[in-house]
Amino acid sequence: MLMKNLYDGIIGLAIGDALGVPLEFKTRSEIAKNPVISMQEYGSHNQPIGTWSDDTSLTLALLDSIIQCKTINHEDIMDKFSAWLLYGDYTASGEVFDVGNSTSRAIMNYGRGMSPLNCGGISEYENGNGSLMRILPVAYYLCYLREDEKKYQMEVVHNVSALTHRHPISLIGCGIYVKIAIKMISTSLTLNECIAAGIQEAFAYYESMGAEYISEYSRLKNLYAFMKLSNDEIRSSGFVVDTLEAAVWCLMNTNSYKSCVLKAVNLGYDTDTVGAIAGGLAGIYYGVDTIPAEWIQVIARRKYIKQLCDQFESYFQ
Repeated sequence: MLMKNLYDGIIGLAIGDALGVPLEFKTRSEIAKNPVISMQEYGSHNQPIGTWSDDTSLTLALLDSIIQCKTINHEDIMDKFSAWLLYGDYTASGEVFDVGNSTSRAIMNYGRGMSPLNCGGISEYENGNGSLMRILPVAYYLCYLREDEKKYQMEVVHNVSALTHRHPISLIGCGIYVKIAIKMISTSLTLNECIAAGIQEAFAYYESMGAEYISEYSRLKNLYAFMKLSNDEIRSSGFVVDTLEAAVWCLMNTNSYKSCVLKAVNLGYDTDTVGAIAGGLAGIYYGVDTIPAEWIQVIARRKYIKQLCDQFESYFQ
């Protein structure tokens, strides 16, 4: 089976995140006056150039847990999430900023002794993109499961999401994203074929299960029509459906890593997460060698990111 390198996806995610950090909360019209064409510094969170946020921090925490435990261990993942929030582990510079409310509440629930799989919010109002933004390492992990274990793929994805986000809309968003990522990691299909095949598999699974909330993602069923939507018809809020749609739309309307992540962050609003979600998939598909070297060089803790990826691959390959 063809396997794309983990580093392609993780560094792609981190760079998309860092591109978006200085712009977060800015409106699309504000950014349009001075469109982003390269890595910037300071801005919304007053951070140095190359600084990534909670998207990358929680992705690295999840990845480190998989490496240390050699499997998915929900308690260990929550321990590492807690170390991030309370002590600044897995951060770009020892500082935690831009913490999502649902993620923070889930970690506090865990600290109070709640079972990990019950920590995430279940309300329809708790469908931010906080589990989607960190789920990418699970896609790589699932590629190494034995054939007889692969029938449990979606259960694995849903449980990792549920640590902070338990509502079906969040679970489904993570499921669709992971299915697309797996196609990119393990096949030689074209970009649009990977996206279409991943979405088709995810919809077939959820529809067979009678999943009530799959309709929230109905715009993704007709990808040709979706790809043709105008910029104004794509939302880039923190709602998980909007984030996934925006990332897929950016991928389908660009032809390189650089153009994809720049389109993503120029959408405005939740720029770091849309950039991270799009950047993770674009990194997998196009590869690290296509990412501008000057962007990689300024990314905080890039050697640590590479080290984690190498550790994962040395065990699982």
